[in-house]
Amino acid sequence: MPEGQQPIVADEATVVVDAELRCGEAIAQLVRYDIPRPTRSTLHDPDCYQINMCLTPRPLNARACYRQHWGPHRFERLGDIFMIPAGEALHIKGDSGRQSSLLCFLDRRAISAVVGHDLVWTDQRLAATVDLTSARIRALLFRMTEEVRHPGLAAGRMLEHLAGELAIELSRFCMEVNERPAIGGLAGWRLRLIDERLSEDTTAPSLGELAELCSLSVRQLTRGFKVSRGCSIGDYIESRRMESAKRMLVAGENVKTIAFTMGFSSPSSFTFAFRRAVGISPSQFRQRQTRGVR
Repeated sequence: MPEGQQPIVADEATVVVDAELRCGEAIAQLVRYDIPRPTRSTLHDPDCYQINMCLTPRPLNARACYRQHWGPHRFERLGDIFMIPAGEALHIKGDSGRQSSLLCFLDRRAISAVVGHDLVWTDQRLAATVDLTSARIRALLFRMTEEVRHPGLAAGRMLEHLAGELAIELSRFCMEVNERPAIGGLAGWRLRLIDERLSEDTTAPSLGELAELCSLSVRQLTRGFKVSRGCSIGDYIESRRMESAKRMLVAGENVKTIAFTMGFSSPSSFTFAFRRAVGISPSQFRQRQTRGVR
């Protein structure tokens, strides 16, 4: 694992590592990005898997492309968590903004040891890496974030334990992707309609509303969405709504306003949903943004 490995970003962007923890197979960092203008970047490491979980909202219109596999024009939306396989180059573009992330470098041998060989990166697997939807992976990354932020007794051994679990969950996720049916997913224009609805209105749509929007039955919608995105449509809706909630919190909106804007029955119900999805309360999230990720 290279010493001091950092993402490659545009010259005008800055990257600050606020905290770091290391063990034999992994490096975990709390990182801040300051991107003053729309930019493009390339992330690549021949020896390590790179896992990025945003702790604050990503800049708007963040998109990614595996150019060597997809060509130069196919850019997919970046999710809250994305992974770059060892040896693959991910091209990212997006608007200006500031963002904090947990960045984890995991030695490729850790995953190869779990699978028994180096993974073959099919189109389906690569598409799944730009938006990792596993709740178990998310929970492990949250635990890793807290350990890096507040190292406890035997912090290095704890990171080694978490990195081992992460290697197993990432391997399972990737292997399951390859087992999913290659047919039966939603057409690209239907997925775009769903994304547009979630971007334009922060209230939760019903399955009936989305099914009507896509000219499908609810059953066709839910089955097709699971094939296309690898997660349930309900989990995807919650993830996108929490992205919107984070943006409103960063912009200074109070919890009560956000709760009713998003269609929750009360601030407490919004707080419960936010804590379940993000791991901390809205007030804790806002406090951490005012003092960085330290």
